[in-house]
Amino acid sequence: MKEEWALIRFGVDTGAQPLVSDTGDLALCVNGEIYNHVALRKSLKLPHKFKTHSDCEVLLYLYAEHGTGLCNMLDGMFSFALIDNSCTPSRIIAARDPIGITTLYQGWSSSQPGVVFFASELKALADDCDKIISFPPGHVYDSSTGKTERYFHPTWWDTDSTKPVPTTKADLKLLRETLEDAVRKRLMSEVPYGVLLSGGLDSSLIASIAARETEKVALELAQRRQRHLLVNGSSTPNHGPEEYPIASWPQLHSFSIGLPNSPDLLAARKAAAFLGTIHHEYTFTVQEGLDAIEDVIYHLETYDVTTCRASTPMYLLSRKIKAMGVKMVLSGEGSDEIFAGYLYFHAAPTPEDLHVECVKRVKNLHTSDCLRANKSTMAWGLEARVPFLDKAFLEVAMNIDPQEKTFGKKEFDEDGRPKMEKYILRKAFDCAPDGKPYLPDGILWRQKEQFSDGVGYSWIDGMKAQAEQVVSDEAFAKAEERYPVDTPDTKEAYMIREIFERLFPSEAAASTAVRWIPRKDWGCATDPSGRSVAIHEAAYEGSR
Repeated sequence: MKEEWALIRFGVDTGAQPLVSDTGDLALCVNGEIYNHVALRKSLKLPHKFKTHSDCEVLLYLYAEHGTGLCNMLDGMFSFALIDNSCTPSRIIAARDPIGITTLYQGWSSSQPGVVFFASELKALADDCDKIISFPPGHVYDSSTGKTERYFHPTWWDTDSTKPVPTTKADLKLLRETLEDAVRKRLMSEVPYGVLLSGGLDSSLIASIAARETEKVALELAQRRQRHLLVNGSSTPNHGPEEYPIASWPQLHSFSIGLPNSPDLLAARKAAAFLGTIHHEYTFTVQEGLDAIEDVIYHLETYDVTTCRASTPMYLLSRKIKAMGVKMVLSGEGSDEIFAGYLYFHAAPTPEDLHVECVKRVKNLHTSDCLRANKSTMAWGLEARVPFLDKAFLEVAMNIDPQEKTFGKKEFDEDGRPKMEKYILRKAFDCAPDGKPYLPDGILWRQKEQFSDGVGYSWIDGMKAQAEQVVSDEAFAKAEERYPVDTPDTKEAYMIREIFERLFPSEAAASTAVRWIPRKDWGCATDPSGRSVAIHEAAYEGSR
């Protein structure tokens, strides 16, 4: 294993890596967050001497007791490589979380046959390896067998002819409560946290749940201090991180970014006012975004157009957030893949086709939205957590009858609610169990805007205009000759590919990138922008 690990996760106090077992035989490099680490520590059968408070140290001792079976025991996001020096030869295992929220690459070098390389960033391997893959999510590699095998086997994963399409009707209460549980466990943090709030449905729901949970903890702590004051004359009770694991901010902080007066900024402002968050709003100019593109591609390590478009404002925002001292944010990635939220899904020929596409998109999240959320934030040392991709929530949401995920235009339910994209998710939170609605109607029933659109339509237009200036007609006419594999089909795609090639010139590096393209066989435009879909309220001229 190459000893270079580009994104090292440190414990809150003493988690410098590699983490080494109490016997000294095991060493671990890991990036991630294990939400059930306290329960896992308690489940260990043998006594072990923990050296840190890192939530990841438990992996060492789970491996000692369960081998590669530890992977299915983990609830969280992670990628790791572990060396067992008690064996001869040493045994190496490497694994990645079920959906690929964190990144992991595996490489081989013809000049060093028999050596396997692992890193959490492509750039750590690009100069040494002539074959590199993005390590598959939900898999574990074991050097003792030389095999990489899938350990994640959820009920919804397979979509072949032997697997029937789900027929379970949506249980709105279960859907709501499972998502609330997913947010709650991700708020277990000893560092200042916040939420990314675009004003769209997904981030606003996560912010709403997080605001409620933060308020509950703040209230409970205030009551505890008051009781302690009455009894002991002091307002500072003694309690440990296990008793109150959520970092106790009296109010939730929310963050949004966009071009001045962009759709997202206006909607986020409305959502934040309703939720009572301490809201931080940042604006950027098209030129600032264009100036950052090369840095963004350097950190993203992909040439996918929609990922680069959306990652740029997220990258700029992450720098601002980290400068405030916030170290973790919740984000809304995954909902569109789970609930068929992208507007092109309206063109699905059948509910069965829609379900297969949903499963495919969830399986490929590690190439697009997860990659964006992880790398745009981690470029500045900020950690993003994604509640929609919780294993328990996926088990509920992915087994819903796809007929309930279909949508069209100008269809309404018996309550007069529009049967629009992500209808069942919206409907699950269209209630007020404690007397207060989760969101105002204008946010709960707001049309889907892809992040790169919502930050301001002129951002994408600016990307295209820049490409027109820097990519000549002559160069674009020879695109297939220069890039015979995955040929760019627009000047914008050509421009991004050219920057990527300059930063990562090897063919091995280019082979790890995957382009996000809507279903052309459904009659969809190849442009990933939501505005290229006819049912979008601001659809490109001529696309209706």
